[in-house]
Amino acid sequence: MKKVSRWLRNILIFFFTSTILSVVILKYIPVYITPLMLIRAVEQMASGETPTIRHHWVPLEQISHNLPQAVMASEDNLFLKHKGFDLEQIQKAQLEAQEGKRQRGASTISQQTARNVFLWQKRSWLRKGLEAYFTFLIEAIWGKERIMEVYLNSIEMGKGIYGADAVARINFKTTPDKLTKEQCAYIAVSLPNPLERDSAHPTAKMRKMHNTVLKRMKQIDQFPKDACAR
Repeated sequence: MKKVSRWLRNILIFFFTSTILSVVILKYIPVYITPLMLIRAVEQMASGETPTIRHHWVPLEQISHNLPQAVMASEDNLFLKHKGFDLEQIQKAQLEAQEGKRQRGASTISQQTARNVFLWQKRSWLRKGLEAYFTFLIEAIWGKERIMEVYLNSIEMGKGIYGADAVARINFKTTPDKLTKEQCAYIAVSLPNPLERDSAHPTAKMRKMHNTVLKRMKQIDQFPKDACAR
């Protein structure tokens, strides 16, 4: 029993030390690759395609302030207020699931960032537990601006397209700092399913959602606070 206890203790020490250290390191250096990028590349190879990862890290100050506004309006309007979890939306999603309604996501931008950078996409109780753990860590260690910066650089925005720079150049033939409100709203609308929703070629349903996002953007505080100065 002593050996088993020592073994478990060492595993826990290694887990907490390595995960906390990785979060601290990624507070200061760009995230160049994520598990999802690798998973998608493997899926492409499995289907006989050439694996493609189009991604280039850019600082938050080089991304149009319209994009944080749009993703908050579409994905997480309480991003600036919560501590990583939107409990009200989680409860609503649980109630809808119990009533047999179509399952929907209730993940905040912080949770999505934790999942994209540190974990896998397939749902399981293990992943949910680890996602909550990493969400707590990045909220405590990174802060909102760094979370948003990593999110906008790592989120999947199309087939083989990851981050603001890639989607700006490929879908809109511009740079991320020149993205307009309309373009950012289309990007935000595509995020729940970027492999099916093309921000460069929106459907009628996407255009309707796009108008809703534009209205919501006006109701959200400017982020970052110095965005107007850029």
